Amino acid sequence: MDLGNLTRVSEFHLLGLAEDPELQPVLFGLFLSMYLITVLGNLLIILAVSSDAHLHTPMYFFLSNLSLADICITSTTIPKMLLNIQTQNKAITYAGCITQMYFLILFAVLDDFLLTVMAYDRFVAICHPLNYMIIMKPQLCGLLVLVSFIMGALDSLLQCLMVLRLSFCTDLEIPHFFCELNQMTQLACSDNFLNNIVIYFVTVLLGGGPLAGILYSYSKIVSSIRAIPSAQGKYKAFSTCASHLSVVCLFYGTILGVYLSSAGTHSSQSSATASVMYTVVTPMLNPFIYSLKNKDIKRTLKRFFGRQVNKG
Repeated sequence: MDLGNLTRVSEFHLLGLAEDPELQPVLFGLFLSMYLITVLGNLLIILAVSSDAHLHTPMYFFLSNLSLADICITSTTIPKMLLNIQTQNKAITYAGCITQMYFLILFAVLDDFLLTVMAYDRFVAICHPLNYMIIMKPQLCGLLVLVSFIMGALDSLLQCLMVLRLSFCTDLEIPHFFCELNQMTQLACSDNFLNNIVIYFVTVLLGGGPLAGILYSYSKIVSSIRAIPSAQGKYKAFSTCASHLSVVCLFYGTILGVYLSSAGTHSSQSSATASVMYTVVTPMLNPFIYSLKNKDIKRTLKRFFGRQVNKG
C-alpha cells in the first residue's frame, strides 16, 4: 500500500448495534434504562457499605470498589452511545476514541483483579479464619486495590500507545458501539502484527493469571469446606462465597461468550452484540446478585430506606 495514503484520521464512526432507524428509539430507551439501573444499583451498594459500620470489613471494602469500577465501565461507553443515537451523529474524534479505549481497558482490568482479590479474601476467611483480621489489614486491602488499579492503568497505557503507533485510512467505520481494541487494530492500514502479539500476550497474562488465582483460591476453599463436619457449617461457609462465585461465573462466562461468538461467526456485528453482556449486563446484574444473596446488604438497605421513610 502506498504510504502516502496513510494518515492519522481526525474521527471514526461508531456504527452501533443496528443501523435500522426504527430500532434507534428502542435501543435508546433500553440502554438508558440499563445504564440508570446499573448506576443506581451500584451506588446503593456503595451507600450501604459506607453507611453501616458493620460492613466496614475487607470483603465489603472490595465490593464497594467493584461497584465503583462497574459504574465507571458503563459510564465510559453508554453515555456516548446514547448521545450518538439522540443526535443521529455516529462520529467520535480520534482523541475521544483513544480516551474511551484507555478508560474501558483500565476499569475492565480493575474489575478482573478485584474479583481475584475478593477470591483471596474469601480464601483467607474460610481457610485461615483465626488469622483473618491479622492478614487482611486495612493497609493490605488498600494496597491490593491500588495494585489492581495500577495494573489496569499500565495495561491500558500500553494498549493505547500500541494503537497510537498505527496509521489509519480515511472514512473509518467501527462496527461497534464503542472503540473496541481489536476493532481499532484491525482497521489499521499499517502493519498490526506487533499489536496483535501484544494483545494476545497481555490477554493471557492478565486474563489467565487472575483466573488461575481464583481457581486456586476456590480449590482450597472447597477442600476446607469439605473438612467441616456439620452440614450447617458447610452451608454457612459456602454462603459467604456464593455471591462472589456467581459474579465470577457471570464475568468470565460473558467474556468467554464474546470470544466464542466472534470466533464462531467472524461477524463484527455479533461480536458487538455479545460485548453488551460484559460492558452493560454484567455491571447491571452485580448489585442484584449481592443484594439477593447477601443478608447483610439487604438488612442495611432496608434499615436505611426505613430510616428515610420515617424522616419523611
